Amino acid sequence: MQRLAALSLALALAAPAFAQEAVIRKNLAERLPNFPKIDEVTKSPIPGLYEVRVGNEIFYADEQGNHIIDGSLIDTRSRAGLTQERIDKLTAIDFAKLPFKDAIVWKSGTGERKMAVFADPNCGYCKRFERDLNEVKNVTVYTFLYPILGADSLEKSRNIWCAKDRTAAWRDWMLDGATPAKAMGQCDTAALQRNAEFGRKYRINGTPGIVFEDGKRSPGAMNTQQIEQQLVASRAAANTAK
Repeated sequence: MQRLAALSLALALAAPAFAQEAVIRKNLAERLPNFPKIDEVTKSPIPGLYEVRVGNEIFYADEQGNHIIDGSLIDTRSRAGLTQERIDKLTAIDFAKLPFKDAIVWKSGTGERKMAVFADPNCGYCKRFERDLNEVKNVTVYTFLYPILGADSLEKSRNIWCAKDRTAAWRDWMLDGATPAKAMGQCDTAALQRNAEFGRKYRINGTPGIVFEDGKRSPGAMNTQQIEQQLVASRAAANTAK
């Protein structure tokens, strides 16, 4: 009887939330026919305000769906960006599940520490980052070609990916400015498309997009000291999580 009573209470408490979700979904669909498909509706920390999730995008609506907000929610007490924290959680990257077959790989020393970089061959910050990264010891680097700066970036990425030695072609270009040879004949460049799709899914909106072993992300270049510090911290965090 106690279990049945507890279940009844839980269902009773949940019912209003389900009902409110249905109202929001119905009203937004009817009033905004071009609004994207809603994946989830949940209560926000603000009474009467609901989070409306569309993929990795976050909106907010009142309990009737009469109004919708496209903006950031900030907790003034802790100064925490609640919307950004939610997006970061939704777009978190499990390093171990990165599509490494689509990456260019090089290592220094033992290569025991690991990191991934989404980079455009025409990105000046990426070139500076690559030079700083070249000074870091005992690291394995997985570079995902991510040509987002135009047609020439795509062409250079294709030439690098199709080179006989991808790693050499990439590093010769990024470190020494040696233009990669034009790709000849047939070459499977589907990896570039997969990288683009991955980047969009996980909101990698600029280059270099850096991912460390513990999933920590950096949306921009770091100098050698900063890279080293984060590698140490990420390795410790990754080991603790095991």
